[in-house]
Amino acid sequence: MAQVSKKRKEALAKHDLTQVRSLVEAAKVVKDITYTKFDASVDIDVRLGVDPRKADQMVRGVATLPHGTGKTVRVLALVTPDKEAEALAAGADFVGLDDYISKIEKGWTDIDVIITMPAVMAKVGRLGRVLGPRGLMPNPKSGTVTTDVAKAVQEVKAGKIDFKVDKTGIIHCSVGKVSFDEKMLAENALEVIQTLGRLKPSSSKGTYIKSITLSSTMSPAVPVDSQVNSAS
Repeated sequence: MAQVSKKRKEALAKHDLTQVRSLVEAAKVVKDITYTKFDASVDIDVRLGVDPRKADQMVRGVATLPHGTGKTVRVLALVTPDKEAEALAAGADFVGLDDYISKIEKGWTDIDVIITMPAVMAKVGRLGRVLGPRGLMPNPKSGTVTTDVAKAVQEVKAGKIDFKVDKTGIIHCSVGKVSFDEKMLAENALEVIQTLGRLKPSSSKGTYIKSITLSSTMSPAVPVDSQVNSAS
C-alpha cells in the first residue's frame, strides 16, 4: 500500500472531502489542500452519461476560459508564406510549413498547440502518426484548422481550450492555477460545464452530467454539485 505523506494527511484532515460543494467553495478547498511548492494546475473532471464507443455520443468541443489557463501555450502555425507575418503578429511562437513538417517527422514536438489552414492539410495530414498520440493533430472541430489563422492563434493564447470525452466517459481539462483566486477558478470551471451542457448529444438518455470534481495537480478531488448553474 502506498504511504500517505504527512502533508497529504494534513490536507485530508482539513476538510470533509465527501461533501458536495458549490464551485467557489470547491475551488477554495482545492487551494487550501494543495501543498505543492510550485503553482499547481487546477483541473475539472466531469463524468458524462454517454457511451463514447458510439459515434453519436462522442462529446468534443472548445471553451474559452474567461481568465485563461495560467499556462504559457507554445503555438506552432503551419501556414503558407503569405500568412506567416499574420500568424507571428497574432503571437504564434513558431511559424512555417515544410521546415517544421520535416522537424516533426524527425520527432520534434516541443509545442502545445498546432494551428493550420485547410489549404495545407494534405501536407499536415501525413504527421498524424506523430501528432495523433500526443493530442496535437489539428482538427476543424477544435478550431485549429481554419482560414482565420490570426484569430485562432489569439484565442489559444487568451485561454481557449479543447476537450474530448475519454473512453470511460470523462471530460478532463485544466481550468487555471492554484494562484488564481477561487472566483476566477469557479468562473473558468463554469464555462466548461456550460459548454458541455450545450454539447449534450440528442441520443444521450438519462442523467447527462453525472458528477463533477475539482482537484489540483497533487490534491485529492473535491466533489461539486452536478446541478451547478452559477459560479457562486
